[in-house]
Amino acid sequence: MSAIPSVNLADFVSGDPARKEKFVKEIGAAFEDIGFVALSGHFLSDKLVEDLYSEIKKFFQLPQEVKDSYEIEGIGGQRGYTSFGKEHAKGKKEGDLKEFWHFGQYVEDNPKLEEEYPDNVTVKELPEFNVVGKETYKMLEKTAQYVLRALALHLGLEETYFDEYIKNGNSILRPIHYPPITTEPKNAVRAAAHGDINLITLLMGAHGKGLQVQNHEGEWVDAIAQPDELMINVGDMLSRLTNNKLKSTIHQVVNPPRELWGTSRYSIPFFMHPISEMPLNCLEDCVDDEHPKAFEDITAGEYLHERLIELGLIKK
Repeated sequence: MSAIPSVNLADFVSGDPARKEKFVKEIGAAFEDIGFVALSGHFLSDKLVEDLYSEIKKFFQLPQEVKDSYEIEGIGGQRGYTSFGKEHAKGKKEGDLKEFWHFGQYVEDNPKLEEEYPDNVTVKELPEFNVVGKETYKMLEKTAQYVLRALALHLGLEETYFDEYIKNGNSILRPIHYPPITTEPKNAVRAAAHGDINLITLLMGAHGKGLQVQNHEGEWVDAIAQPDELMINVGDMLSRLTNNKLKSTIHQVVNPPRELWGTSRYSIPFFMHPISEMPLNCLEDCVDDEHPKAFEDITAGEYLHERLIELGLIKK
C-alpha cells in the first residue's frame, strides 16, 4: 500500500454530482493530511508520455557543449537548459545531482505578459522536442486547472476562483535528468529536502523509488505512483493562500542504492504558477482564533522572486 492516497479526475469531470463531490472530498482530505495525491484520469495520453520521454532522453544525451549552448544567462534558469549541480535547496550549499530543461508559458492574447516572460528556447537538433514539450505543457495545465477547481470547492470558493489567475500563468514544465552517480556524493542528493514554491506541482515519473515525502510525524515515506498516475502536491503559494490548511509537504529525491548508481533517473514536474499579480493573502475563511493568520500579504510575483534568490538561481 502506498502512503499516498489515489484519486481519479474522471470522477470530477463525469457530470455525476455524487462522483464530483467524492473527488472534492478525497483530494481535499489528502491535501490537508499529507499534501500529496496520486491522480489518474488526467489529460496526458500514453503516446504523448512516451514521445516526451523519448525526446528528453535524446536531449540529455546530446554532447555537453551543445546542451550548454542552450543555457541562457540572466533569466534565473527560467527557460532552456540548466547544467548539472547549479540548483540547490534552500539553506543548502551543495548543488543537487541533476540537470534540467524549462518549457514556459505559451502566452495567448496578452502582449504585457509576452513581454514579461522570457521566450521559450528552440532545440534545433531535435525537431520534435519543442512540439512534444508544448503539447505536454498544455495537457498538464488543463489537468491542473481541474484540480484547482476541485480545491476551490473544497475551500468554499467559487469553482472557477483560480481560473483568472492561472490563465497565462508563469507555469514551468521541467524535464529533469539525474545522471548515473560515479563517485561517492559529498552531502549531495539528487534533490535535497524542499517545499515547492508554486500553487500545485504535477509530477510525471514518480514510478520508481526515490521520491520521499515527510509526514506529520516527521517520518520519510516513499511516494510511488502507478504508471498511469501523476503525483500532485501542494506548493508553498497555495499553503500561504490557505493559511496552511492545505499542506505544502517537504519532499526529497534520495540517491538510489549503490547497485543502481549506474542508472539515470528522469522525472518531469509541471509547476503550476499563477500570474504575478495574484494576491497570496490568507483567505478569510482559513483564518480563525485557532488558526491565526500566519503570513504577511504578498503577491505571487514578489514571493517567486524572493524564493529564486534563496535557491541561488538569481542574484540579489
